[in-house]
Parts: sequence; C-alpha cells; structure tokens
Amino acid sequence: MTARLADPLENPGPLAGIRVVEMGQLIAGPFCGQLLGDMGAEIIKIEPPATEGNKGGDPMRDWGRGDFPLWWEVVARNKKAVTANLRIPEGQALARKLIATADILIENFRPGTLEKWGMSPESLHEINPGLIIVRVSGYGQSGPYSDRAGFGGIGEAMGGWRAIVGDPDRPPSRMGVSIGDSLAATYGCLGALAALRHRDKTGEGQVVDSALYEAVLQVMESLVPEYAASGYVRERSGSVLPGIAPSNVYPCKDGEYLIGANQNTVFSRLCDAMGRPELASDERYSSHVARGRHQVELDELIADWTRTLTIDELEALMIKHGVPAGKLYRPQDMLDDPHFQAREAIVEIPHERWGTLKMQNVFPKLSKTPGTIRRAAPATLGQDNFAVYRDALGLSDSEISDLQTRGVI
Repeated sequence: MTARLADPLENPGPLAGIRVVEMGQLIAGPFCGQLLGDMGAEIIKIEPPATEGNKGGDPMRDWGRGDFPLWWEVVARNKKAVTANLRIPEGQALARKLIATADILIENFRPGTLEKWGMSPESLHEINPGLIIVRVSGYGQSGPYSDRAGFGGIGEAMGGWRAIVGDPDRPPSRMGVSIGDSLAATYGCLGALAALRHRDKTGEGQVVDSALYEAVLQVMESLVPEYAASGYVRERSGSVLPGIAPSNVYPCKDGEYLIGANQNTVFSRLCDAMGRPELASDERYSSHVARGRHQVELDELIADWTRTLTIDELEALMIKHGVPAGKLYRPQDMLDDPHFQAREAIVEIPHERWGTLKMQNVFPKLSKTPGTIRRAAPATLGQDNFAVYRDALGLSDSEISDLQTRGVI
C-alpha cells in the first residue's frame, strides 16, 4: 500500500487531456465520472450551491454510516468541485460555457430535465459539435416509461435481477451494494470511450443513452432466450445455480468456504482431495448433467466432509489439488491478505479529515498508462470555484465573487 497521492505529471493516465463535466448526483452519474477520472480525465463536478433552507451539494456527501460518510470519498476522488444553480438562467448559462470546453458531459437527471434547462443535446452540439453526452436514467431517453422516476433497485427489478436473487421460500433479496446504478454507470463509461473513438475518426460527438434496466438486462446471461426457446423461467435458488454442481458455500469447523468444482476434471481433483476418487466415476456424478440432477445430495455429501475441517485445512487441500475455492472475505481479510497487498488492490491516501484513508485502487490495471488516484474527494462545496471558473472560462476573481454573492454559484 502507498501513503501518497499519485503525481499527475508522473503518469497522467490514458485519458489525460480529456475534460469531463459531471452534473449527475447520487450514484450512477458520479460513478461514471469516477471511472473516467481514475483513468486520467479531468472531472469537473457541478453541484447545487447552498441556498436558504438547502445545504446544497450532492447528497452523496452525507451518505455512509453516521459520522462516517465515506461513500463520497471514493465516488468523488480525482474530481474538482464547482457550484452552479442550474435552476436559474445565469447558472444554466455558466454551465453551458463550461460544457463548451468539455469533451464529455455526464448527467443522470430524469429525461427532459436537461432540455428544460436549455441544454438539449442539439443545443449543446451547436456550441460543441464534438461533445459526448452520457445520459444515465432509469428507463432510457425514449419509450413510454422514459419520463418515470427511476432508481437502481427499480432497474434491478425490471431487468430481471431481483426476481432470481434470494431463497425460493422468501421474498426477493437485494445485493449489499447498488449494483444497478454501478452497472448503468459502467456501461455509460464504456459508451463514452466508444464515442471518443468515433470522434477521433470523424470529429462528431453523440449521445450515450444508458438505462438502468437495460444495464441489468445485459448481465442476465441466457435468462430471456431460455424462456423464449423452451418456456423455462429461472427462479430464486438461494446459494446455488440449479444444475451447476458442485458450486456452493460449504460449512467448516470455524466458518464457511466457497468451492467451485463443476467442471469434470476439476470435480475429479476435488474427489481426490476428499479421499473419495471413486465419486468421479460414479454415474450419479460423472458428468455435468448428472451432477446437476443430483445437486442436493452431492452438496450434502461435500458438506459432511468439509465440516470435519477448519477453513485453513480445507484451503490447503484445495490449493494442493488445484480446485478453485476461496474464503468469504470481510474488509479485515482484504487488508491483511498478501495478494491484495502485492497487487495494491487497496491503497492508502492522505486525507485532510481522516489522516489517511484506505480504499479500493483504480481498476482495471493498464501496463503502459495505468490510472491513478491523484486527488482526494473535494472536502468543501465549491472548493474549486475560483480555480476552474478562472482557468477554464477566464472569469476574474471579482466576477466569481459576484456570482457567489448573488447565489449563482
């Protein structure tokens, strides 16, 4: 782990020189901005200023556990924070001037909001023809549901995720993270990078339309074709995938351990580790289809064996026999693990409030132009107002102060 922020001049990252204006709030838009910023883009985040009765800022600044609103520290890293009141003409005009200097705009408002503020894609492309506009929303920019309010959980439900997650005798479960938002943001980022490639060849900007429900749909594997071809409907199946065996979490003397040995050769190695090599040729377990048919009894048989071992004893056997398996990690396990440390999967950065702060590193890793964490998340609202509006738009300090006094920023 490292205890310093990366020098942006030392290795600027593959997106160095790309300016992104981020106008989104909460998770989907800001996570898209985080991904682009991690790879070297300059991210200028516009937040609403404080007004009477409203503290302003992205609500993510307060998200977390009590006195530890740490979600912001990850999603806002590598960003510059400015304020602009987008609900008034002067604030909208200021935003348009900033967008005119940008390569990418990110927004995750309800469809029609940008248009209401006088910032339709058509009008923005008039002042910046090469602009790429990433629009993340619940249902997309078109279709009969487009003007509905949408959140990550709704997208997970509509995209098919929620119906198949959890135990069959209980209501649908959710993941412990906002996976729908993160998927829509990731696909938005993918679209932005593809659009940059097109712009390199043609000079044309375009709109990237990332809908929460469609982002979830993309990772639903064969759920739709299975139904369309055979009428099969996937249902909640708890900790297993029906027909994929053995692949489950198994009990040990001191906890639980995940084993995935559903491939024939791997299952044979698991049988050797168990001291039961004959199981590999048993007709009930000798093929993928046969193991799927006898999934419950096979899981029970393996569980009876794993209960006799500690996690460390079981892991040693899995490593020795080449069986894919692993512990269920908690944060302390991640911090202590030598593999996490060797790959710097978690880094430690200096922070004004927290002293130092540990968080996940930039991902994926690039061999020639790796991304970096160059700035901690902006601590205060409008922290970069003077620097950005002066350097990007050429405003004087007195002009910026006047905008601040009048509540425009």
